[in-house]
Amino acid sequence: MFQTMKLPAIAFVLSMGLVFLSSALGAEKPMNILVLLADDWRFDTLGVSGNPVVKTPNIDRLAGEGIRFTHGCVSTAICGVSRASLFTGQWMSRHGNTAFNAFKTPWSETYPGLLRTNGYYVGHVGKWHNGTFPAENFDFGRAYSGTHWIREKDGTKIHVTQKNENDSLEFLRTRPKDKPFCLTLAFFATHAEDSNPLQYLPQPQSMELYNDVTIPIPSNATDESFHRLPPFIGNEKNEGRVRWHWRFDSPEKFQTMMKNYYRLATEVDTTCGRVLEELKREGQLENTLVVFTGDNGYFHGEHGLADKWYPHEESIRVPLIVRDPRLAVGKRGETNDDFVLNEDLAPTLLGAARIAAPPKMQGQDIAPLYLSAQKQEWRKEFFYEHATINKTDFIPSSEALVRKDYKYMYWPDFKVEQLFQLNSDPHEENDLVNDSRQKERLVEMRSRFAELKAAAR
Repeated sequence: MFQTMKLPAIAFVLSMGLVFLSSALGAEKPMNILVLLADDWRFDTLGVSGNPVVKTPNIDRLAGEGIRFTHGCVSTAICGVSRASLFTGQWMSRHGNTAFNAFKTPWSETYPGLLRTNGYYVGHVGKWHNGTFPAENFDFGRAYSGTHWIREKDGTKIHVTQKNENDSLEFLRTRPKDKPFCLTLAFFATHAEDSNPLQYLPQPQSMELYNDVTIPIPSNATDESFHRLPPFIGNEKNEGRVRWHWRFDSPEKFQTMMKNYYRLATEVDTTCGRVLEELKREGQLENTLVVFTGDNGYFHGEHGLADKWYPHEESIRVPLIVRDPRLAVGKRGETNDDFVLNEDLAPTLLGAARIAAPPKMQGQDIAPLYLSAQKQEWRKEFFYEHATINKTDFIPSSEALVRKDYKYMYWPDFKVEQLFQLNSDPHEENDLVNDSRQKERLVEMRSRFAELKAAAR
């Protein structure tokens, strides 16, 4: 038959085949999206990343079924700014949230806004931290954080992580079944309850965990390391030092605080496991892109500091695991060491939903890093920025050009530079900025730093 068919007829058959193919592709069920966002949870607070103490079996299993990025980083290490960058795919300089205010990017250009516009049922559970929570922009929105125990409307008290779990399961069980969904589950744990002298308040059933272990003290959690810092950080007024006194200024306090911190982490892991099990029960796990990450890293006493904010490795590196049903079976459980930033997640989520990212998004879709058979060209460096909070002796501003081998830090309030060689000095103890052998490198990094800083804006 095909031998005698005329060209117009062949063209018609081919065109109909293309229509059928595109219709079939268009009929594919859109991928659901689940973002598991932990708070103050640095890159190595996972069993799968080699932590010898913390128990995170569910997140470890997620890594075994997906891909783990060993160099997930944030471009600003503080809760609100990092979350704004997550939602908008933009650096702080562009979205405008410099600490605790709302971001200036139009809602229609955020990943929740775009997903909802394109037919997704969109939910947010837990911490918001970007001004007033815009409940009207979500189909299911419950925002709360700040304390580990919350009083419900009926007067009963519930742990914030348990409330995260209850609300997430309610979202999944009550959502319309004829729509794809996106849920951002934003934990408050492992963030400290800053106003409480206990700082970390786990659930009673967790208190037996870690009783029989001794948490290793970081090698650079020393007075010597603290005094190597620039004097505007290495002083008792700096907020990082103040919070160090709250948590880590004696060996006994360090053990108590870190055990409770790890208990909160295990509770988050348990809730992640139950949410993933619900997806499996509903038959949706293999049609859901799952991302586990954190909003910033965390000092566990390194450099004599607590919390985050500054451009050191402990502060800027976060866990990042992606479980994508499109990932080839043979690649599951692999790691990737490219620099992946919180700005990259919004375009990645939109890409999974086959929605074009707005031109003002500065991040990149990371899916080709794990879906492509070919090694992808990717960033080798990035610009870090953090604004002054309150005053310079509280939390001064900081900026950096971050590479894997070298890091250039700049402290704008004091016009102070630092340079660290990370491959030989991973704890950033030896400042080489005045080393004459680094003169050419310093000139080159200053220039590149200025270029990336301009691009961020």
